Amino acid sequence: MRRREFIALVGGAAAGWPLPVYAQQQKPPVVGFLDSRSAESIGNRLRGFRRGLEEDGYIEGRTVAIEYRWAENQMDRLPDLVADLVRRRVDVIVASGGLPGVIAAKAATTTIPIVFLAGQDPVRVGLVRSLARPGGNLTGINFFNTELSAKQFELLHEILPKAKRVAVIVDQSVQANTDATLRDVGDVARVGDMKTSVFTANDSREIDAAYEAIAREHFEGVFVEQSPFLNSRRVQLVQLAARYTTPTVYSGREFTEIGGLISYGSNIDEAYRQVGIYCGRILKGAKASDLPIVQSTRLELVINAQTARMLGVQVPPQLLARADEVIE
Repeated sequence: MRRREFIALVGGAAAGWPLPVYAQQQKPPVVGFLDSRSAESIGNRLRGFRRGLEEDGYIEGRTVAIEYRWAENQMDRLPDLVADLVRRRVDVIVASGGLPGVIAAKAATTTIPIVFLAGQDPVRVGLVRSLARPGGNLTGINFFNTELSAKQFELLHEILPKAKRVAVIVDQSVQANTDATLRDVGDVARVGDMKTSVFTANDSREIDAAYEAIAREHFEGVFVEQSPFLNSRRVQLVQLAARYTTPTVYSGREFTEIGGLISYGSNIDEAYRQVGIYCGRILKGAKASDLPIVQSTRLELVINAQTARMLGVQVPPQLLARADEVIE
């Protein structure tokens, strides 16, 4: 058989291979997923992220590989974790779990596309040039939880109109966020003639100590700052609020779903789904610089009526009527 005929025969045979066999010859793209927390703490959000990828035809373990890197709430590990993803030449990086991870990813590469989640204005904090045309190698989702502190505190005042002393729990992992939170909460507290005391909780032991002090000093309510770390400790926070019968307001429905009293904030699971969609678009050839920042505008007020009864809190009827969901 002549060489030219042999090449034509082999080429024709390859074209006739069943699709799954041919697909095995193609190496799937790789997404690097960087998060400041642990896998266990964001299970629902990961499911939302995978749903978004699947909407673009990317299924983990089949048509896309995902390299996960978890900082386990140790922010100083983030630069090394993202540097490892860069060395592995992943196709796109997801920066999740707060601003420190996004900053670490941006510092690590100017070429690999980055899709982030940010609770802050990404233009104001210098991540992108504009919302419509981010430029560079970053795009992502902006949700407003860190800008809702005043409204969340107002809800606590509405549900506890006679409260005069309220504890505020912060973790200070991003000092600028904590400063903004305390400023906004302070403005509302002054209008409502309430006094606030700040408790810093950067690890689980400090959360325990904060609630012990809150109970000992008989605070009438608690406000929990929105932060990746405190979100990851939501089970501990909700259990302590129940143990010490302390009405508490939170930033997201994941708290009220497990027994928290009241929450107000963005639908974060939906934001993660959008991150998955953006990753899929980039894997198909879109440039991060051309994908506008998505601003999450879906805000949810969730009240756990069962918890309210347990705490002896009378939720005003008008507040129940405004709620997106009342958990019985």
